[in-house]
Amino acid sequence: MKPNRVKQLLGEGKYTCGSWVSLCSSTGAEVMGLMGFDWVLIDMEHGAGDYQTLLGQLQGLAAAGETVPFVRVQWNDHAVIKRVLDLGAYGVMVPGIKTAEEARAAVDAIKYPPQGMRGLAGNRGARYGTDKDYVAQANNEIMMILQIENAEAIANIDAILDTPGIDVAFLGPNDLSGDMGHVGDWNHPEVQAAIGKLNDAANKRNIPLGTVSRNWEGAKAFIDQGYRFMSLMGDIPFMMQAAQAAVGEFRKHPDVAKK
Repeated sequence: MKPNRVKQLLGEGKYTCGSWVSLCSSTGAEVMGLMGFDWVLIDMEHGAGDYQTLLGQLQGLAAAGETVPFVRVQWNDHAVIKRVLDLGAYGVMVPGIKTAEEARAAVDAIKYPPQGMRGLAGNRGARYGTDKDYVAQANNEIMMILQIENAEAIANIDAILDTPGIDVAFLGPNDLSGDMGHVGDWNHPEVQAAIGKLNDAANKRNIPLGTVSRNWEGAKAFIDQGYRFMSLMGDIPFMMQAAQAAVGEFRKHPDVAKK
């Protein structure tokens, strides 16, 4: 099994950048994989893709080179996680975690016995059975990224992060702010206090922190706080911003504006 370069970098205390992939396009995923990100995350929670589009995106990323593919699954569902890993993901992000019991269930789903309960199959992840070392190495290489995005998770954060096998504690600021009654206001004092509690708990256990960003300024603010698994926007926002900027420049051209 190819080593998980992102896991290695995080283990060395280094910073990594990634991005969201939501277009359900193998070509789009391949292009994102060529942009120099350490990792990209294919979103199956809010994205419109299915297992066939996921397969194409993973194949596109493999063709692109070194970018490590992760997948955000729809929910903390053992059957879903199993299929995503069998298709070749090098880690899963699990949304909606609220308790230590849910965290343990998520970790169990990515680990082969005796550490967990993942089923054995010679599918794409194991190169259709030709990678004879896959089963022996997968438990060490595949990452568990737990998404912390509600007030109950913050209340239980110490017990959650005491769960063995968590590689990244990933802040979901949109859902956290909404769950706390401050929809979209990441900077509300109550939301910031909750984020601070997450930061302290993760740093105490040396668990890398990650989160999303709306722009570079937002990403920099989290990086300055020590977030080492940083998502820089996503394929759709990048496309929208570039398109809007180009159209805006066209509309401002004096020969266009006077017509």
